[in-house]
Amino acid sequence: MKLHCEVEVVSRHLPALGLRNRGKGVRAVLSLCQQAPRTPPGPRAGGERGGRHPACLFISTLKDKRGTRYELKENIEQFFTKFVDEGKATVRLKEPPVDICLSKANSSSLKGFLSAVRLAHRGCDVEAPLSTLTPVKTSEFEKFKTKMVITSKKDYPLSKNFPYSLEHLQTSYCGLVRVDMRMLCLKNLRKLDLSHNHIKKLPATIGDLIHLQELNLNDNHLESFSVALCQSTLQKSLQSLDISKNKIKALPVQFCQLRELTYLKLDDNELIRLPFKMGQLRNLRFLSAARNKLPFLPSEFKNLSLEYLDLFGNTFEQPKVLPVIHLQMPLTLLESSARTILYNRIPYGSRIIPFHLCQDLDTAKTCVCGRYSISSFIQGTTTMNLHSVAHTVVLVDNMGGTEAPIISYFCSLACYVNSCDMLK
Repeated sequence: MKLHCEVEVVSRHLPALGLRNRGKGVRAVLSLCQQAPRTPPGPRAGGERGGRHPACLFISTLKDKRGTRYELKENIEQFFTKFVDEGKATVRLKEPPVDICLSKANSSSLKGFLSAVRLAHRGCDVEAPLSTLTPVKTSEFEKFKTKMVITSKKDYPLSKNFPYSLEHLQTSYCGLVRVDMRMLCLKNLRKLDLSHNHIKKLPATIGDLIHLQELNLNDNHLESFSVALCQSTLQKSLQSLDISKNKIKALPVQFCQLRELTYLKLDDNELIRLPFKMGQLRNLRFLSAARNKLPFLPSEFKNLSLEYLDLFGNTFEQPKVLPVIHLQMPLTLLESSARTILYNRIPYGSRIIPFHLCQDLDTAKTCVCGRYSISSFIQGTTTMNLHSVAHTVVLVDNMGGTEAPIISYFCSLACYVNSCDMLK
C-alpha cells in the first residue's frame, strides 16, 4: 500500500537544542510494508498462525530511494487530521520522537492510508495488500508532476487521470467544449489555463479549487461569468483572470467580490458595461478592456488605483449636457430604509429579508457625498482623465485621447448643485 505526497520529518528534539527544521517537505513515496521476519516462522502457543509480522512505515525520497523505516505497532502518540480534506495530516511517533508531516496528498488516498496506519498501530491485520521492503524505482516519482502543458488534441489524456499533484495545468487548442471534471479534483491547482478552446459555460465547482490563483479562459465561447463563481472560494484565492476573446456582454454585480484580483483582462468581448462596484477591487493593478462596446465607465471606477489601463476601441459616448432626474419627494419608506441599512452598514441577507430586496441593496448607487440611493437619484455624465486612476494609460482612441465618460450619481439636488459648482 503506497501514498504519494510531500513529507517533512520533524524531530521534536530540535527546539530543545536551539535548532530549527528547514520547514519544507520533499516529494516522497510512503509504503505500508510487511516487516521481514528476524527468525524463521514457526507455530505459536495456542495454535496461532506463524509468519504474521507487524506492518511498518517506509518513507522513500528521490535522494534516498532505499528509504527509512518506522515501527508502527503501539508506536503512534497522536494523529493530526484537521486538514485531511486538503491533503494534509501529521503522524506523531513515540520512537523516534518525530512528527511525520504529510502534505499535497490526494485526500481520499490519504484517508485510506491513515486508516491502514491506525490498524497497524493497534496491531490489527491491514486489509489492503502490503508492499515489500524494497527500494522505490525512479519512475514512482514521476507521479509527482506539478506542471503539465497540453497544446493539441492528440496529446490530451482520455484514458488516464491527470496527476493529482499538479499545480499548473494548461490544456490549450484541445477543442474542449466543457471543463473536464477530472480537473476539478486537482486540489493543489494554482494555475489553470483553458485558453483557445470552445468552452461555453463554466461549472460552479471551479470555485472548489481553493488554491487557484490564475485562471486563463482566453479565446473561448463564454457568454457569462456566473454569480456562483464570484461567491465561491475564488474570492480569497483568485489573483489573475483572463476572459478576453469571448462573448460576454456584462459581468454580474457580485464580480467585484473577487477582491484579491490584481490582473484582469476583458479584451475583445461584447461588454456594454462594467460592474458599477468596480471600485471595490482595491488590489487591482492591471486592467485591460479594449475593443468592447462600453459607452461609459461606472461611477466607482474613479476609486481604482492601477498601474496599467487599456480601454482602446470602445464606443464611448459624449457626456450628456442635461442630467437624468429620478428624485422622489418625499422619499418612500423602502428608499429611506435602504439608505439607512447601507449607510450604517447593517448586515443583511436572503435569510433575513426577501431576495429581491437584497438585489436592490447590492445594486445601490453611491453618491459623490458617500451616501447611497436605490431609486431616488440624479444621474449625470462627466469626463475623467484616466491618468487619475492609472500610471500607464493606453490611448482611448486614434486621436490620442486619455479621457473617458464616467457616470456619476447624486442622492439629492443639493449634492448635484454642489458638484456642479466644484466642476466650475
